Amino acid sequence: MKNILLPTDFSKNSINAIHYALEFFKNEKCQFYILNIQKASSFISDDMMVVNTSATIYKTLIDAAKKSINNIITTLNKDFKNNNHQFHSIVDYDNFVDSINQVIVKHDIDLIIMGTKGASGIAKVLFGSNTVRVMQRCVAPVLAIPDGYKFKKLENLAFATTNSECFNRGHLDVLSEIITLSHASAHILHLADQNHLVYETHDNEYFFKTNFSQGKHEFIDTSKGDMFNVVHNYIAKHNIDMLAIMNKKHSFFERIFTTHAVERFAFKIDIPLLVMQY
Repeated sequence: MKNILLPTDFSKNSINAIHYALEFFKNEKCQFYILNIQKASSFISDDMMVVNTSATIYKTLIDAAKKSINNIITTLNKDFKNNNHQFHSIVDYDNFVDSINQVIVKHDIDLIIMGTKGASGIAKVLFGSNTVRVMQRCVAPVLAIPDGYKFKKLENLAFATTNSECFNRGHLDVLSEIITLSHASAHILHLADQNHLVYETHDNEYFFKTNFSQGKHEFIDTSKGDMFNVVHNYIAKHNIDMLAIMNKKHSFFERIFTTHAVERFAFKIDIPLLVMQY
């Protein structure tokens, strides 16, 4: 039984991510926890004028969110008709990341699946700020689904690593499960730049060949500034359907996908991104 967390703000792209999750795990028994997180700023001034106390504000907001989630669940049961799937509604009034981490612990969440949010002009970012924070600070792996991305069979998955640390099986359980479930081909990209020594490369190569015996290994020397282009070009050339990376401080993820540099890569990755926690 999988426990999967589906954060939603009721937007089109968050609903699209929920649909992706149900399609991907359609043959698996899953408990889906649909979570909406509210905050005080969700109220506009007109709302404040028609309620008298903070308790009434809180209750009004929470009740509306619960109703919206129940409507989503009703629609999902009607459209997908999958006895393998059970749905749970959670509404919280808290800091976004703190709320998600609490749900992860309480319900033993295996995976978070959430949509990315696009914007326009100078505000363009690869992921919505909430998604970035979840990837950087939450304690469960995250699968981010690009805005408008429609489910299709996963055939080729690439895992990009700089081999800055040795891996063990526990770090990559979700990666192994996704590959096994989808019968996807695994491409292991070992990346190194002139400022980063490839640590224990041979140990990691042995680890991957032992645990991902069908994986294809690519050893690529590249400059730090060109890592994103190298990965992006590989994705296009090899018809990669999902990219997986590890999140560790000062890691490949932080160097390539931090919010400080994210505008350089706006909307260039248009496939699901799996971020695992180290």
